[in-house]
Amino acid sequence: MVQNTEILFTRRSIRNYKKDMHISDDMIEFIVDAAMAAPSARNRQPWHFIISRDRNKLNKLSEVHPYGKMLKDASMAVIVSGDLKIEDRESSLVQNCSAATQNLLLAAHGIGLGGVWLGLYPREERIVALKNMFKLPENILPITLISVGFPDESKPRNNNFNPDRLHFEQWS
Repeated sequence: MVQNTEILFTRRSIRNYKKDMHISDDMIEFIVDAAMAAPSARNRQPWHFIISRDRNKLNKLSEVHPYGKMLKDASMAVIVSGDLKIEDRESSLVQNCSAATQNLLLAAHGIGLGGVWLGLYPREERIVALKNMFKLPENILPITLISVGFPDESKPRNNNFNPDRLHFEQWS
């Protein structure tokens, strides 16, 4: 069995960050590498990752996304986007990018960073805003926006297990 599974239960959505902290290129490469290790339909790996550490863009993102106020203090944002030239089924693209997003969040937590998943897809106004702001080509569809930084809060272990949601063999 793979050890260190506690990371699955201790990763939480972190919205408060230490200010003016720099995330190294090595840390970014590590978490994106983990994201790219996610499963994808037909192993097409249709994802692209846009990293923004520019304070002006982070501030703008905090205004564009209705739940993105924490981006004002974040060290960076990651836009996980899918390439419609690689995967033309939008539903598969969304699932692939969602798996990559979860891997990225777990990897970030594993190296001492905190993050929160901010949905973009299928909100057209959010998609258009990000496409314009980051000059995305027509075939690139932004799926998720992730705020990342050094945590300035701690949260208890997640305990969402609900046996009523577990079914064996049939619904009953």
